[in-house]
Amino acid sequence: MSVLIPDWPCPANIRAAATTRRGGVSSPPWRSMNLAYHVGDSPVAVQQNWQLLAALLRFPSSPQLLEQVHGTEVVVAHSDGVIRRADGSYSDRPGVVCTVMTADCLPILLCNRQGTEVAALHAGWRGLAEGVVASGIRQFRSPPAQLMAWLGPAIGQAGFEVGAEVYKAFLANAPAWGGVAQIENCFVSTKPGHWCADLYALSRLALAAQGVSHIYGGQFCTYSDADRFYSFRRDAQTGRMASLIWIS
Repeated sequence: MSVLIPDWPCPANIRAAATTRRGGVSSPPWRSMNLAYHVGDSPVAVQQNWQLLAALLRFPSSPQLLEQVHGTEVVVAHSDGVIRRADGSYSDRPGVVCTVMTADCLPILLCNRQGTEVAALHAGWRGLAEGVVASGIRQFRSPPAQLMAWLGPAIGQAGFEVGAEVYKAFLANAPAWGGVAQIENCFVSTKPGHWCADLYALSRLALAAQGVSHIYGGQFCTYSDADRFYSFRRDAQTGRMASLIWIS
């Protein structure tokens, strides 16, 4: 099984990982490490994939799964098996696994320098533009300057062409995110009314606007790397990867 371990200077007691599509038992088009039950895959295969991942990462408890709705709500994570409707979860309790699922959208993992608080955020373009990063950071008692973020596998700029709705949604954040020029630098025009958007750059602006300056990761592209990653934009019917973080 292939998983990504974030390359960031987190405290020794913080555990974090992001899955790839490799190493599971799902059949095409979900080949092979699909972790989502809602995409048409066999529930038995998905359950087996979770069991494989649990054995590999030695989960301390059942991960907090979410019904993600491309919004901004961030909930307190639990290990009770209840799926909560939100786009992020936070914990300050050891052994509670915060989890988000993606297949082009951006997973953001957060922790504080003391290793006492963690969160996982699902940042699609809509949630990112509407404030999911701010919602996540508000859960922390630690000041933003004491936080660090890791940006997991997401669609790269070259594969993420968007229209005016997306462009305007981010421009609305210009006053808080450093000005119009900063937003415009995250978009490359392809034709009238169309741009390629850089989710990683936009997320860095959102984090910086909240006072988070220690930002890592962000070098992936789910769309172009079909061997390692699922991509909804590329394949439509596809699996989902998980990004997870917890306090050990």
